[in-house]
Amino acid sequence: MSKTLQNVLTGVPVIAVIGSADIEIKSIEFDSRRVAAGSLFVAQKGTQVDGHQFIRQVIEMGAAAILCEDFPADLVDGITYIHVADSARTMGLMAANFYDNPSSKLKLVGVTGTNGKTSTVTLLFKLFRQLGYRVGLLSTVQNQIDDDIIPSTHTTPDSVRINELLAEMVRRGCTHCFMEVSSHAVVQERIAGLLFSGGIFTNITHDHLDFHKTFDNYIKAKKGFFDQLPKHAFALVNIDDRRGGVMVQNTAARKETYSLQTIATFKGKLLADSLFGLQMEIDGKEVWFKLIGKFNAYNLLGVYGAALLLGEDDEQVLTALSEITPPPGRFEQVVSADAVVGIVDYAHTPDALQNVLETINELREGDRQVITVVGCGGNRDAAKRPEMARIAGELSSKVILTSDNPRNEEPATILEQMEVGISPVDYKKMKVIEDRREAIRFAVSLAKPHDIILVAGKGHETYQEIKGVKHHFDDREELRAAFEEKP
Repeated sequence: MSKTLQNVLTGVPVIAVIGSADIEIKSIEFDSRRVAAGSLFVAQKGTQVDGHQFIRQVIEMGAAAILCEDFPADLVDGITYIHVADSARTMGLMAANFYDNPSSKLKLVGVTGTNGKTSTVTLLFKLFRQLGYRVGLLSTVQNQIDDDIIPSTHTTPDSVRINELLAEMVRRGCTHCFMEVSSHAVVQERIAGLLFSGGIFTNITHDHLDFHKTFDNYIKAKKGFFDQLPKHAFALVNIDDRRGGVMVQNTAARKETYSLQTIATFKGKLLADSLFGLQMEIDGKEVWFKLIGKFNAYNLLGVYGAALLLGEDDEQVLTALSEITPPPGRFEQVVSADAVVGIVDYAHTPDALQNVLETINELREGDRQVITVVGCGGNRDAAKRPEMARIAGELSSKVILTSDNPRNEEPATILEQMEVGISPVDYKKMKVIEDRREAIRFAVSLAKPHDIILVAGKGHETYQEIKGVKHHFDDREELRAAFEEKP
């Protein structure tokens, strides 16, 4: 695939161009290692590395053009240089042009919020496939084009990859794409140049302060997605979250709401909840769903609202939703031969952990124990570590603190920071086991028939990252193995 640089720059604000714009561009790259003959290299000033320092190197590798915020001291003859104010944003606009603006050729819906993004986009993907559409998915768990699964490495891919995937979806006849939009992606301009048909806000709680520094910055990042929506799009927000209204203060999009508690465009009521599913009333109709917990009642309601805003029939939507199973690693159950219920959930924020444990406690019967295995990831927001431990301690019969993905941090340090959150009254029911496999096995050894074991934090992930290396590790596999070995 190739485009003339002139076409790639259509509608893109530039400060200056030195050299010819009438050259062929075969790819757009911001990673110097991927540059080949005919590439346009985007020099970005990242948090770790400044791409400007690789300009000479990529020219030697065959780059035909350089996009930069600062011109290099020595310009090379035959190379075109494009001077811009913001390389990251400009890359998004150029990527859209390079791939023929694929987001304008399907209905692209973005979902943002602290918790529920993956569940919501996955439910939308499954729903619209059941309704007979060809559909694309961009999520934390995986990217998908109908039946074809494409592994995912970030909540939101870079802008070039997004447009490449969207273009492939269009080529294969997809009419819709449902996409997680992370706060990082908004700030880093990974969604620049995309034309959204709608946006959904789930909720916002404490997370990612390692990146955003303050909670106010985190809120502004989420809000930034809605600020960018065009007037033909819809902005659907969970109005039960007190910041739902804040998200759409400055949006040009059509404002719509969903709620379990108050008057809203789409009103729901949770009638019954169990370990086997939940019953809801939505817009006056009673429906049984296979998902579990109040948090999933919100996800279902948001999905229902979005589907109707996309023009679907309400009864067809509710019928299809009633048949859908939970996404991988979201309240996923593994049951032992002696009826111990293991639950694997991606809960990795204080709010998500509290939601899951409160749901389990509401659903458990009699004197069934709730045994929680939980850790916190390394190189991430350290402020939530004691809070995660406090919640686990207060809402569990027993709690085992363990490693999650320590990444480049020392697991023992993370666990020490978590342990601070355990209150003196809960300390006697807490144990620290650094090895996650051993922690899961210990939890299983404590469990009696009908007890509930929650293994929280990693959910769908099939690896554990230690010192920069990813080792195969799947909480679901570990639970099954421990159950099989149990006397």
